[in-house]
Amino acid sequence: MTARIIHLVVKTGVWCIALSVLWVIILRFVPPPFTLTMAGDLLNGRSVTKEWRPLSEIDPNMARAAIAGEDARFCSHNGFDLEAIAGAAYRNAKGGRIRGGSTISQQTAKNVFLFQGGGYLRKAVEAWFTLLIETLWGKRRIMEVYLNVAETGIGTYGAEAGAIRYFNHSAKRLTPTEAGRIAAVLPLPKKRAAIAPRGFVRRHGDRIARQVAVVRREKLDACLN
Repeated sequence: MTARIIHLVVKTGVWCIALSVLWVIILRFVPPPFTLTMAGDLLNGRSVTKEWRPLSEIDPNMARAAIAGEDARFCSHNGFDLEAIAGAAYRNAKGGRIRGGSTISQQTAKNVFLFQGGGYLRKAVEAWFTLLIETLWGKRRIMEVYLNVAETGIGTYGAEAGAIRYFNHSAKRLTPTEAGRIAAVLPLPKKRAAIAPRGFVRRHGDRIARQVAVVRREKLDACLN
């Protein structure tokens, strides 16, 4: 009986691994049709606005702003920024506003394959998918998917929909300030807006906008070329 249970557990695990790898391979070439976060919006009676744009059709300022605001070592880490994770843990231990240390790769894995919130089990599965997309997608595809599925406002997903919502034009052209303000919304898209921002969003967006030039000059986005 014990041997049968062990066999079933091992077989189930192998199937889960195989299916997850296949899922990631498919989405290497096909835009993710929806996410669980989008499904949550629909279940709560909200509409979902999104429009896929290849990375080549999104202004480079947007990717640079995402790197500046979310993950400065995006091009140099393997999916996990241990320095950022340790720094976030230290700040959180001191109290105050909880901060995360997730990379863009981890956020992409969560946004595409999993759900918001959750505990250690979800983080473990997120780590697995992060390893997969780093290995099977590469940095350029990760950024492309991230900029298309990240929530940029209530019911609004991706840089294209965000640019239209806030600035009435496509993400094909974004100034550093516009890109910075969209990037400033990303951590809390249901509580922040990039149009006429105030307080923290304005300050953070302006800081990101200034850092866009640094990302370009220091070639921190070199892996996207």
